[in-house]
Amino acid sequence: MKRKIFKFNSVYVSLLIFIIAQVLVFITVARENSFLTAHNIYFPTQPPEVISVWPGTITTTSEIITTTTLPSGQITETTTTTTEETQVTGYSSLGPILIYFFSVVIALGIILFLVPIKVLKMILKGLFVILFCWGMFIFLVMWIPLVATIVISSIIAITWFFIPRVWLHNTVLILALVSVGAVFGRLISPWTSMIILAVLAIYDYLAVRFGYMVWMAKKMSETTSLPAIVVPYSPSGWNSTLKTSDFVVQEKPSDRKFAILGGGDIGFSLLLTASVYFASGFIPALIIAGFSFLGLVCAYWIQAVFLRGKPMPALPPIAVMCLIGLLITLVL
Repeated sequence: MKRKIFKFNSVYVSLLIFIIAQVLVFITVARENSFLTAHNIYFPTQPPEVISVWPGTITTTSEIITTTTLPSGQITETTTTTTEETQVTGYSSLGPILIYFFSVVIALGIILFLVPIKVLKMILKGLFVILFCWGMFIFLVMWIPLVATIVISSIIAITWFFIPRVWLHNTVLILALVSVGAVFGRLISPWTSMIILAVLAIYDYLAVRFGYMVWMAKKMSETTSLPAIVVPYSPSGWNSTLKTSDFVVQEKPSDRKFAILGGGDIGFSLLLTASVYFASGFIPALIIAGFSFLGLVCAYWIQAVFLRGKPMPALPPIAVMCLIGLLITLVL
């Protein structure tokens, strides 16, 4: 009975972690502009709200209405149409972003299949150390001096390399996802972010439906490098290490000791929140954060009611709710 209670509570813990991540991204993006200005750092901004599929030049038009009062007292209006060409780069275009993502997914699948676990463990752990160090650096450098940021980020990332405790893994992964959202949310427009989220939601559904996602999770958990939040079913599990055999993902719900919340389920939601923040401000971004949270709630509800604990792709309901939230922001 106690185990079931802990499993039930693990859903609430996952939802709380999702909320914490959203709060942290708001704190980070609110600080970002002042930090860049204070340090005279140039950082590209979002392109115009036009969905660019491929890098190139896009033309936007705008109308300026000028009113003139004649000596007779009559008021006339003159409409002037101006055109502006904007160069859209690869980092803000839809096509290259999706190509990069799926290339990484395919390459990772090939590597997981071909490379022995011992070699794979060192490669993935090294990549995760770089990611976690970068994420900690981006988050901390906005608040503390540069040298201290480098030292702290390096120490924490190296500590994870040797002692990958569950609580430490979750902390550094959340900060890395927050940093990714804060950085790339400034580069990508909201509707481009939304389309990316929708495309990846389709991929997420197919990957879970055909077992590819579960297979990848199993292989990566064996290397102690999993791009996902790990929520133990018991309080003692927070201090356990990812090196233990119990951490390996189990397909049967009764065999599991940990719940898994994919890093992409959080990361792409943070990306859209940050993107809307830079484009439209705090309130629209808060709406997006709220609807993405409702999407995750829906995912857990579907899993509990219809799937009876089987793996559930969370991105599809999150994407649907985010789309509703984004449409609502258009009428504000």
